[in-house]
Amino acid sequence: MNLLKLDKATIKFGGLIAVNEVSFEINKGDLFGLIGPNGAGKTTCFNLITGVYKPTSGQISFDGRDITGTPANKIANLGIARTFQNIRLFKSMSVLENVVTAGYLRHKTSMASAFFYLPSAIKENEQLKEEAMKLLEVVDLAHVADVRSCDLAYGMQRRLEIARAMATQPQLLLLDEPAAGMNPQEKEELNAMVKKIRDHHNMTVLLIEHDMRFVMSLCEKIFVLDHGEEICFGPPEKVRNDPKVIAAYLGEAV
Repeated sequence: MNLLKLDKATIKFGGLIAVNEVSFEINKGDLFGLIGPNGAGKTTCFNLITGVYKPTSGQISFDGRDITGTPANKIANLGIARTFQNIRLFKSMSVLENVVTAGYLRHKTSMASAFFYLPSAIKENEQLKEEAMKLLEVVDLAHVADVRSCDLAYGMQRRLEIARAMATQPQLLLLDEPAAGMNPQEKEELNAMVKKIRDHHNMTVLLIEHDMRFVMSLCEKIFVLDHGEEICFGPPEKVRNDPKVIAAYLGEAV
């Protein structure tokens, strides 16, 4: 079933067309890769989907609803979460506190109840902590729950960002270069983790990644951008052998 649809999405910055009539569909349960050389428009597409930018023209639909130009906070409430190319954790907070904070997007307790520490607020806070710990187990960070996020190794910070995004209970999880800075062993573990998130946590995944071997081994569908336009779409085997992709990005077959 279709979950996300871009229909001729276009955005211009002055005279520069950053994304030009890009169209693709993501179905529920997809592991979908968005790749291309630097400046191809990948992160701009993420920003269009998540409400950071409003398209100049075209339409974006999520779960059958037109979300074109919807503000970022409302996009998150609808069920789309993301990580960032440049890590954006709450550095002074613990690992657990980072994930709990994200969970408040779904909380039902009123401000007054929280302020006066009413039983309903206390109960919900404990529930958020329990849910956060379960997510930390998914990303293998439960053993460092009380450590400040700024004291984590780089690869662990990447995994924490994913757990924090998952805490908002999204249908669609957008990962912006999740394997950046990781060693081969960490990438292998991340690959298995992302598959587990899709298979056991009912989340559809859209990711940007520069490591082509990582993308080819993880994603089932891959959309390739170059200068803001589609040059190829299909399964990994088709993409890795496409002459336009090789010329524009890969340099050689993977």
